[in-house]
Amino acid sequence: MYNEFMLKHNAFAMIARIRDHVNKRIVHELEQHEVTGIVPSHGDVLMFLYREETLSIKMLAERIQRTQPTVTVLVNKLEKLGYVERSKSAEDSRVTMIRLTDKGKQLEPIFREVSDQINQMIYADLSEEQSEQLENLLSMIVRRF
Repeated sequence: MYNEFMLKHNAFAMIARIRDHVNKRIVHELEQHEVTGIVPSHGDVLMFLYREETLSIKMLAERIQRTQPTVTVLVNKLEKLGYVERSKSAEDSRVTMIRLTDKGKQLEPIFREVSDQINQMIYADLSEEQSEQLENLLSMIVRRF
């Protein structure tokens, strides 16, 4: 009875396992490109900066759905590694803006390549319909939280 329950109700465990595998793969692929010190949670910050160039800490927090203190820690590390820099907003000096440095911009093709590799692994044997269904089901679960 217990094993039957576990087999039928283990989506959370499978999602956690997938996340662990993906995170390890991301770190491994970055290391293959001689990029060290960056963890998957930094990728969220970088990807939004690749799209929008300059964002405030508050805007980054909203986009990656993390708290401002968490984003500040991530940005501090990226700044220490030389990938981003801070400046005060021209409109409001109380607002800190984050933007990529040249070193940060040079990471974009590597991030895109790693992202493409991960997506290939996830969607490799799925039909278009299955891919849509997977995303719809995961979206439903995300919305519940």
